[in-house]
Amino acid sequence: MSKILIACEESQIVCQAFRDKGHQAYSCDILPCSGGHTEWHFQCDIREVFGERNWDMIIAFPPCTDLAVSGARWFSEKISDGRQGASVSFFKIFTRLDCPKIAIENPIGIMSRLYRKPDQIIQPWQFGHMETKATCLWLKGLPLLIPTDIVGPMPIGANAAEKAQISREWNKVWRASPGEDRARIRSKTYEGIAKAMSDQWG
Repeated sequence: MSKILIACEESQIVCQAFRDKGHQAYSCDILPCSGGHTEWHFQCDIREVFGERNWDMIIAFPPCTDLAVSGARWFSEKISDGRQGASVSFFKIFTRLDCPKIAIENPIGIMSRLYRKPDQIIQPWQFGHMETKATCLWLKGLPLLIPTDIVGPMPIGANAAEKAQISREWNKVWRASPGEDRARIRSKTYEGIAKAMSDQWG
């Protein structure tokens, strides 16, 4: 049974997957957890719990708002006001931790250049979800995730209209309407990916 810290996760989806495998998993976020298990959740800055115990594994989901290429149009503003620099510094905290097993997750963005290229890029459709969202994983002491249920990508031979329709259907989360919950919805880990993490890394 391992002691596992899931950093920057309020949904507790990954935390729950590891709990289901019998591990001592804890989530941590500045937001209250929405997964219903406050007894497994540290509501604070993640830097306050790194030394809480000797973690066997840390899986981190640092905020990507200021790092993802999908928001490149606002990079100049975020650089000038310091938001991007702060996000880069926060991301790099996880690269320097003294822990034998670390996974850092983020969408495609500037950390591939400012840190290093990711060890792996996965898609939800490799793990049973009809969604498209390229996700980078930087790994230390952990193997690459093996796809568990491939349901995509585009069907071979699809015409332009079919591809456009599939793209709309497979980007429901990314196309979520603007609102106060949009970022939270977008940041949730897909259950198929969480289960693969717990099965293969736990």
